[in-house]
Amino acid sequence: MEGKVRLRILGLTYSQAQTGSYALVLAEETGERRIPIMIGAFEAQAIALHLEELHPPRPLTHDLFRSFAKSYSIELKEVFINKLEEGIFFSELIFFNGEDIVTIDSRTSDAVALALRFKCPIYTSPEILDKAGIIMEEKSKDIVDLPEESLSNIGELSDKKDKDLQVMLSEAIESEDYEKASQIRDEIKRRGLER
Repeated sequence: MEGKVRLRILGLTYSQAQTGSYALVLAEETGERRIPIMIGAFEAQAIALHLEELHPPRPLTHDLFRSFAKSYSIELKEVFINKLEEGIFFSELIFFNGEDIVTIDSRTSDAVALALRFKCPIYTSPEILDKAGIIMEEKSKDIVDLPEESLSNIGELSDKKDKDLQVMLSEAIESEDYEKASQIRDEIKRRGLER
């Protein structure tokens, strides 16, 4: 296997094919091919929260893992999507503890959630990209699509006052309703109210 291909996170979209699932779309950094990876709702939430820059009041599992690793001077250097078997992607986490490089197997969804938190690169092999890469029409770079059922709430948000949105965002985060918090954050971004 020659070289590695660096990937970026293009976005998340609700899966019409599998109820309760999401497609994580990764894109090659210097090309047009995309890799859609089916992931569960929990993992999609962990990725979306970080992409939307929402901070829950209590750490989620991936945040806790990062805090633990940092406490012991362990750094995630890269994520490598190293295998594709029967439509399932497998990944490796490559850690450095100051002395040794340690490789640990991981689900790709967890690996991507951790890559976001450690701000490390994500790679795959040219072979996997050749096998699973597709060219998709790109609506917008780095967009996080909302599930269809949540789109009905956007109209009611547009009627809210700016200060009410800020209160609603705080309440949604406090009650751990991250889907609603994401919708409110999108409305705040649309209005250009972010601090």
